[in-house]
Amino acid sequence: MYLIGMLAFVAGCSSTQTPVSKTVQNKITNQDVSSALRQVRSSQSYVLQPGDLVDIQVYMEDNMNRVLRLSGNGNITFPLVGNIKLSGLTLEQAEHRLAARLTAYIKHPQVSMLVKEYGNKTVYVLGQVAKPAAIQIPPEKPLTVLEAITSVGGFTDIANTSKVRVLRVENGKQKTIDVDVTQITKQGNKNMDIPLQPGDVVFVPQSMF
Repeated sequence: MYLIGMLAFVAGCSSTQTPVSKTVQNKITNQDVSSALRQVRSSQSYVLQPGDLVDIQVYMEDNMNRVLRLSGNGNITFPLVGNIKLSGLTLEQAEHRLAARLTAYIKHPQVSMLVKEYGNKTVYVLGQVAKPAAIQIPPEKPLTVLEAITSVGGFTDIANTSKVRVLRVENGKQKTIDVDVTQITKQGNKNMDIPLQPGDVVFVPQSMF
């Protein structure tokens, strides 16, 4: 699974210099990213997208539990209810929609969902940002590092904005790109605001006081 592979990558990765990167002295640990990813995965505010893999549990109905991937139309096929659209809904809304459909067959169904794997157009913005989240790259234009951070509410007061790190798997190889966002926001160096690729993890560390 991608998330597990990324965690293993973070644990042993070293910084890769690029024309738009700057050497980072403090290390991002496996525990840092693991904790942040767990927070995102448990978030009820995430909106389901086509390609997401969801773990669906129905209380006291173990034979109905399924791990299913949303189709390109955002649908799943579930026992008893058949085809049902979940994309565009938060996890809580999706749970309620499926439970409502199941009431014709099960008395007071209780449904819980967890995103096990995000769709191919997803990037993760973690660490010292207002609302760590998995977000979608829009189909019409690239999504840059600064835009991704802005979309989740920006930095916290203790964020180290000069040592933002992009974790990426590219052509089967693991790499890290270090981005000094202060160079973008305060000095207008837009070349450092690199476009993100599906599966990227943007991690904002805490400032060292």
